[in-house]
Amino acid sequence: MTFAPSLKRSLMPLTFGRFITCLSSSDLLMQSAQFEYCLVRFNATIFTHITFALFWKDCFGHTTILTQRRGVVRGRANLVVNFVPQQEAWVVERMGKFHSILDPGFNILLPFLDRIKYVQVLKELAIEVPQQGAVTSDNVQLQIDGVLYLRVVDPYKASYGVEDPEYAITQLAQTTMRSEVGKINLDTVFKEREQLNINIVESINKAAEPWGLQCMRYEIRDMTMPIKIQEAMQMQVEAERRKRAAILESEGKREAAINIAEGEKRARILASEASMQEKINEAKGKAEAIQINAQAQAAGIKLVSESLNKAGGHDAAALSVAEKYITAFGQIAKDTNTIIVPSNLANASSMIAQAFAVYNELARKSESFVFPSKQKATETKDDGEDSLKHKQ
Repeated sequence: MTFAPSLKRSLMPLTFGRFITCLSSSDLLMQSAQFEYCLVRFNATIFTHITFALFWKDCFGHTTILTQRRGVVRGRANLVVNFVPQQEAWVVERMGKFHSILDPGFNILLPFLDRIKYVQVLKELAIEVPQQGAVTSDNVQLQIDGVLYLRVVDPYKASYGVEDPEYAITQLAQTTMRSEVGKINLDTVFKEREQLNINIVESINKAAEPWGLQCMRYEIRDMTMPIKIQEAMQMQVEAERRKRAAILESEGKREAAINIAEGEKRARILASEASMQEKINEAKGKAEAIQINAQAQAAGIKLVSESLNKAGGHDAAALSVAEKYITAFGQIAKDTNTIIVPSNLANASSMIAQAFAVYNELARKSESFVFPSKQKATETKDDGEDSLKHKQ
């Protein structure tokens, strides 16, 4: 048992050694009254020492201190005038019962009666979650560890709601993580790790509310799989990459074939358009040629008609028809193997006479033929003359 030096000096006359010295004195042995007095003084001194030591331990002594990262310190010396640091909450008990929670700053407590039982750190704490096994929904064994970030939101619940906050929250995080991992398959664990962390935080907060703790976030740090699963995943990745390469190659070939077909289609369209334009131009040329020929023929016919009205015109036309008639017979013999032999081929004069007869017949028919327009004009003229005579 340890006492302050000043207290030792004040109690030095009443120590056990001093009492033995008094007993060894022959004067005290001779006087029993003085012996009894010394014995009573010694018992009173021992009782005072024991009582003061108990009060010192309860009011000013330090008990076991947990690690600072847990955010809980058991016990703090009651100095009557106490200064609470920022981001700390001191839980005070009065005569063994909860009394109050001291806020940061200046606080006064009663000596001997008030005791600082717990000191809660209100800062955000990071707790490492040990590695543990978890089985996914597709029966894959995983070894997962993580980091849990939490803080104390209710110092009273954190002090009296759970014995060891770190152990309790760590076990809760492990069981929650195993439960959440068991709901999804391996691929989802890798794809939706963020959502998995959110689900774990929500589950932890529901269970840790009676403890006065709030889980800020949970991060899965490492995930270890069996070697065979890793090899299978590697093979799957390689197969997926080969599949992508084959798809890209086929898409490239398809695009090339489409481009070639589009090129051929465009070329054929251009060729057909060119052919169509060529035919259009050719038709236009033929139409213009026909028009020009018709105009030339009309002009020739007009000239022929004018010539026929002149003196000797009919004789000249008959001569021209006879020449063409003879030339036509000669051309037939050149262009085909079929030979048409007139009955009077040896008599050229008869052929000429026949040609003149054909011409005269055509001329006679042409003179008797009256065009509809001329006939209508004549009828109109006759009607006008008849009406004029009737008026007269």
